Amino acid sequence: MAAPDKTAQDKAARPLVDVWKSPDCGCCKDWVRHLEAHGFQVRVHDEGNQEARVRLGMPQRYGSCHTAKVGDYTLEGHVPAREVLRLLKEKPAGMVGLAVPAMPVGSPGMDGPEYKGRKDPYDVLLVQRDGGATVFQSYR
Repeated sequence: MAAPDKTAQDKAARPLVDVWKSPDCGCCKDWVRHLEAHGFQVRVHDEGNQEARVRLGMPQRYGSCHTAKVGDYTLEGHVPAREVLRLLKEKPAGMVGLAVPAMPVGSPGMDGPEYKGRKDPYDVLLVQRDGGATVFQSYR
């Protein structure tokens, strides 16, 4: 009997994140690399994210340059991998997912050398199905 494929097992254990973004967005590519560096499998759809945001139920007011789906949740913008893992562990009921509105400098993907170490404060929001949100984690 053949030994199990360790690579396939490792890949199966990593959460899959589908990302919708513009094909030309550098910060989106950096965010994808951030997720991969933290153990996620990422499948990229270079077709923009407006339709995905609507389809996945993320209110426009929380919009950013990319939209993603992981498990039963939607991710909008530069959400840190640490908070995605926490979301998947805690599994809050009745939530759309997490959002980092706009594109705060210092968030994952917006932290490249061109920003010279600048880090603006931002909140990761837990977005509810009714469109409301609460702070899931603050970065100060």
